[in-house]
Amino acid sequence: MIKLGNDNYEIVENKNNCLDKEMLESKYTDYFEPFDYILGDYAYNKLRLKGFCEKNNERYNKINDIATKDNYIKELCAYHCNYFLLHKVK
Repeated sequence: MIKLGNDNYEIVENKNNCLDKEMLESKYTDYFEPFDYILGDYAYNKLRLKGFCEKNNERYNKINDIATKDNYIKELCAYHCNYFLLHKVK
């Protein structure tokens, strides 16, 4: 379990045990609070964060649909990058 802001998150995926909590905390902002998932990927030792939603979330749209996570990783992340996926515990 990881606490970010006012929310708790469970680790769903953590490719190659890459999650760096300090780096994540330094990148996290309240912008991510409405999202159900946070995906973090690394390229050139830099962490990028992306929010994803389930269909019942009012912020849901095609771009942040959690069902598109694998396509996002394949098409918009560095080839074979390390990444992690966090799910907000409600």
